[in-house]
Amino acid sequence: MPAFDMAPKMAEGLPAPAGVWSPIPKYSFVGGNNDSPSVPVGGLTEAAMAVLAKHGSNLATYNLGGNPQGFEGLRSFVAESLAANAHMTTDPDQVLVVSGSLQALDLVNAAFLRPGDVVVAEEATYGGMISKVKRRGASCVGAELDDDGIIPERLESLLDELAAAGTPPRFVYTIPTVQNPTGSVMPVERRRQILAIAHRFGVPIFEDECYTDLQWTGERPPTLRALDCAESEGQSAVVYCGSFSKSIAPALRVGYLVADVPIIRQFAALKDDAGTGALEQLVLAEYASAHFDDHVSQLRDTLQAKCRVIRRAVNTHLGALSRVAIKLGGPVQVTDPKGGIFVWLTFPPGTDTARYLAPAAERGIQFNEGAAWSVDPAWGACRMRLCFGSLSDDDIRDGVAALAEVIAAN
Repeated sequence: MPAFDMAPKMAEGLPAPAGVWSPIPKYSFVGGNNDSPSVPVGGLTEAAMAVLAKHGSNLATYNLGGNPQGFEGLRSFVAESLAANAHMTTDPDQVLVVSGSLQALDLVNAAFLRPGDVVVAEEATYGGMISKVKRRGASCVGAELDDDGIIPERLESLLDELAAAGTPPRFVYTIPTVQNPTGSVMPVERRRQILAIAHRFGVPIFEDECYTDLQWTGERPPTLRALDCAESEGQSAVVYCGSFSKSIAPALRVGYLVADVPIIRQFAALKDDAGTGALEQLVLAEYASAHFDDHVSQLRDTLQAKCRVIRRAVNTHLGALSRVAIKLGGPVQVTDPKGGIFVWLTFPPGTDTARYLAPAAERGIQFNEGAAWSVDPAWGACRMRLCFGSLSDDDIRDGVAALAEVIAAN
């Protein structure tokens, strides 16, 4: 029989097919990968053996035969940890376990967005959020940032403009603690200002705190949701998202949403995957209840040390006295993040960092061009995100030096 062409039978508007997979290159500064020696393999192994002995037979039933919102032990740990570390009193019934923060984004977008809707996000933000909003036929509008996060006055003006245009946003998406990609932490008073503005305009807030456990500078501030629940009457305006991907291991694919019970139940109705992996939840609950804080403390120290290495390398090879600065007409500026696994670079005006993607790839170097992490690609074109979490100190130094050679030659 002749070959069958299935492509014409597929739906219109699909994304381009995935490319051929290739191994991670030596100098990969992309993605949210973390420090592999810091993965608590021994502790997770002991936890896995313990939970299989206690709960193994329950794996025969979806959701272990329990609440579809997630394993009770894990939801209880999340609630207790948020209360102790984020000043956020939480009931386990307000927690929905999800398959990583990406599923959390999908659920929130599915609940709130229609084609043509608008979301307000920080002008530099998580690229996955931008692409997921676009897939739903909605669009993002950027709110201006400074070193403390969203500027309240700019947010207020933006919401006024959108209201006047008849396109009030469905929600404001913000990463207030260890912002991705800038690494900033929003002060408490500014959080209160952002909340007051959201309430005045009647706009929900989607608070993404996937990196908050990795804050190494200063005291962790209360979440927006914590402040909102403490200071407002009735239902909170904030939906909160957290994850174990950055604090324990990305490949576990376990995150969580926190909201008032009616909202969580709506998200649960949209979560039609028959449940997030139960074994991962069991292992995390067993391990985290005894070791989470100590593990995260050690991981923060490791990442802070790596951050110093990459900032020093960027300043050496892309700074004021470098060949790159001479070629581009000025030095590359690098953020001083307060936590996380990224630095955010700003090149002289007129630079388009995307032009370096192909020649860098030929040298075994990957990075995130700034346009993909910016609501306005033109604004982000002169920027670049580098993830340092998974590389050794030597590979960070050598990789930044090799990247500088690429930029100087192109």
